[in-house]
Amino acid sequence: MTDETKPIDPRVSIGHVHLKVSDLERSLEFWCGILGFELVQRYGEQAAFISAGGYHHHIGLNTWESLGAPPPPRRATGLFHVAVLYPDRASLADAVRRLLAARWPLEGASDHGVSEAIYLSDPDANGVELYWDRPREAWPTSDDGSIAMFTGPLDLDALLAE
Repeated sequence: MTDETKPIDPRVSIGHVHLKVSDLERSLEFWCGILGFELVQRYGEQAAFISAGGYHHHIGLNTWESLGAPPPPRRATGLFHVAVLYPDRASLADAVRRLLAARWPLEGASDHGVSEAIYLSDPDANGVELYWDRPREAWPTSDDGSIAMFTGPLDLDALLAE
């Protein structure tokens, strides 16, 4: 195996994402007001940086190229969704309760075997996945030992009972 073909260092992770939004205040109401992220810093009236747990930022929201703009067309290249990993099933259930209390529309709910996920869009039609991972030893596997993810229905009532 050459340096060009060896796998990436397994300690690498996705640190943050920046989303182009049309209305910064509306986006902050969704991400902070409904989902509960914390505002870490504002960059004038054009950008804000939010996080969970005091990190410098997990999500940047900016209007640098998108102030007042419509959402991108659905059948175009770009970000499919940003995925927010919750530490456990109860935390994911809390996020769903927040969304339901705010009457925020859910677009889907799936059991992937390795995880359970809720799908929705933010105010600018950016796709959002909220999910938790099952413990690795509970992940489904194929006969050869590889991960056997699938997509099945998620029982929201059972999730909310957490």
